[in-house]
Amino acid sequence: MRLHHLRPGPGARRDRRRVGRGRAAGQGKTAGRGTKGYLARNSKKVGYEGGQMPLLRRVPKKKGFTNPNREAWAVVNVERLAQRFEADATVSPEAMAEAGLVRRRLPVKVLGAGELDRPLTVQAHGFTRVAREKIERAGGRVEVLGA
Repeated sequence: MRLHHLRPGPGARRDRRRVGRGRAAGQGKTAGRGTKGYLARNSKKVGYEGGQMPLLRRVPKKKGFTNPNREAWAVVNVERLAQRFEADATVSPEAMAEAGLVRRRLPVKVLGAGELDRPLTVQAHGFTRVAREKIERAGGRVEVLGA
């Protein structure tokens, strides 16, 4: 027995229905479409749900729009940096990604939530004012990378 010898079991496959081919074909005259009307004569419009309120009209319209030019940032708080890195460490976006703090390939922005108790050299694409102050107050340095 080979793969090309396999066949469907008897009765498993039916011949396709040939509608609109006369009464002898078994689906003649109206071909299962009832009598008269839009649905007997034409195919349904896209989204038509048989008289039920279509999904497109059931779902409320959403206000506003999605900006296609939105710039996504990977954000990390100074508190998380303090938890993951030792004193005097150089914290780059790659190091943050390895520590599981941010996703790769996104520009990194450091936010100022939490406290920082050790000096760190932090390299990122953006810093909030508060984050910059906290890093420098702890004796660290801020290096802004080009996006």
